[in-house]
Amino acid sequence: MAIIELKNVSKSYGTGAARVEVLADINLSVQEGEFVAIVGFSGSGKTSLINLLNGLQFPDSGEVLLHGLPVTGPGPDRGVIFQNYSLLPWLSVYNNVKLAVDEVFPKMSSNEKSHHIKKYIGMVNLTPAMDKFPKELSGGMRQRVSVARALAMNPEILLMDEPLSALDALTRGSLQEEIVRIWSHDQKTAVLITNDVDEGILMADRIIPLTPGPKATLGPAFAIDIERPRDLSAINQNDHYKKLRNEIMEYLIEVGANRKKSHDQRYILPDLKPVMPGRVFPGIKRKSEKVKYF
Repeated sequence: MAIIELKNVSKSYGTGAARVEVLADINLSVQEGEFVAIVGFSGSGKTSLINLLNGLQFPDSGEVLLHGLPVTGPGPDRGVIFQNYSLLPWLSVYNNVKLAVDEVFPKMSSNEKSHHIKKYIGMVNLTPAMDKFPKELSGGMRQRVSVARALAMNPEILLMDEPLSALDALTRGSLQEEIVRIWSHDQKTAVLITNDVDEGILMADRIIPLTPGPKATLGPAFAIDIERPRDLSAINQNDHYKKLRNEIMEYLIEVGANRKKSHDQRYILPDLKPVMPGRVFPGIKRKSEKVKYF
């Protein structure tokens, strides 16, 4: 049995003439220990999808199931890493993590809590900054605190809502490696929302595209059968990686172009960047050429 499922889920906002159906006919099944990446367009409903999984929102129709039972709200079995860090500015790194631990493990002794908190702060390499406040940390360090806080809850499922999108490229790459390393250690079930195809390929077991909204739905799953650990500089030379990356991006560009024609709206494509310099821009091709994205 899948650990978490969405069955024929639809979600809308507004009423009457202002009602917009953001998600439609969403079907997703995630197995225990699996790492799934949902890659989609800006404004397609990715955050709504993650909020349905974490119980902060509920579908208009369909079911969201955890171990076969309906999700009725948030819970410590689902740890969430948000895009905007969500740290309390008046608490230190230690106490931001402690706040979650106090809530989830109220019967744990003080000594056990201290050891537990320090373990996860150390896991994200923030032990020297344990007593610092969020304002004293860089963006990457703040996101590390968010990761430590989510993991310290010992959740069954780790949900990530574009957690690295606001970071610079070097910090983003470093945190990608940290998250995958931690996931590999505990083999928790993970769902990552991202707009970066390369990030999905580097981190996930499967990539599932989310089509543009309104009425966004999930496209076909792409299995990432590339041996771990994965390093971008190494897999750039991997022919299978190039083929897989091309297939995913060509699918996203095609559904984006088709939706734009049918709705006459503008959409922001996911982060589709050629790996090698000197190539044409994604989506631009001569009539006699087919663009390759590698």
